[in-house]
Amino acid sequence: MKEDNRNLKAFTVLFRAYQTIQEATKRDLLQFDLNQTEFSVLEFLYHRGEQPIQVIGKRILIASSSITYVIDKLEQKGYVYRKSCPRDRRVTYVLLTNEGQSLMEKIFPKHEQKINEIFQVLGPQELDTMILSLKKVGKNANEQ
Repeated sequence: MKEDNRNLKAFTVLFRAYQTIQEATKRDLLQFDLNQTEFSVLEFLYHRGEQPIQVIGKRILIASSSITYVIDKLEQKGYVYRKSCPRDRRVTYVLLTNEGQSLMEKIFPKHEQKINEIFQVLGPQELDTMILSLKKVGKNANEQ
């Protein structure tokens, strides 16, 4: 196989695997009336605690215009609330409510188990190699 074709094949395989993994986890989240982006915000807050809205958007890779909408939806569901920064009026923090914390305590272990089941086909060495390879490709793409 020519080098160019191998690169395209790698891209296609990576993209399809990502889509399939996303679909598998999406099904689990729908039972809790959450989409992937909402879950990503909740997961980030669950592991990192209160965060400025801007930081959340950058960390979960969504546009600043979209993060406000996602936070609004999570606030309507009772899972998060906003808190103004006392030192800088331009900064607004987002925190999990007690209900949001309880939800994540309930669903995160199930999510983690699903991820473990998906990746159980790889041995530790294969997993390490995949992680290093994907980091290398991601870094290279970022530098392009």
